[in-house]
Amino acid sequence: MNRPPNALQRFFHRLTGFKYISALLSHILQPADDFMLFLTRGKHTFAELLLPTIEVETIGARTGQRRTHPLGGFVYEDRYVLVGTNFGRQHHPAWVHNLRAHPECVVRSRGHSGNYMAREAEGEEHEKYWQLALSYYKTYSVYEKRAAPRKISVWILEPLLVE
Repeated sequence: MNRPPNALQRFFHRLTGFKYISALLSHILQPADDFMLFLTRGKHTFAELLLPTIEVETIGARTGQRRTHPLGGFVYEDRYVLVGTNFGRQHHPAWVHNLRAHPECVVRSRGHSGNYMAREAEGEEHEKYWQLALSYYKTYSVYEKRAAPRKISVWILEPLLVE
């Protein structure tokens, strides 16, 4: 289960609500996370300062190439929940397009990895997981207003059973 954010994370949560800070993060966080993952041999990211982070390997929607994305991921029972805020920008993040085209993905978290099937939550399920995400990271509500009229997608990653 997810631990509540600590004092440092709550500070960063408030800071990332500012438009200029989130705009900067939208450009530098992925390369910074990639570099940190390289330095720490896949153990840590800068994004961990904000959210519990997992690595999700998708297949590119247009290219078919494998792409790895360090993403804020919430644990709920045996699944992961991802929120496609893209820092409140007007378009969905690239990983959303990838999962729509190829929903099978690989998740790496805390030294473990597994195959998962992604699906976009709708209706009551979307609201349930959106509230879970908001309970941890209230700044998502700022991103929701900024992204309007785009509806922020919520994704459920469920483990694939190996036969």
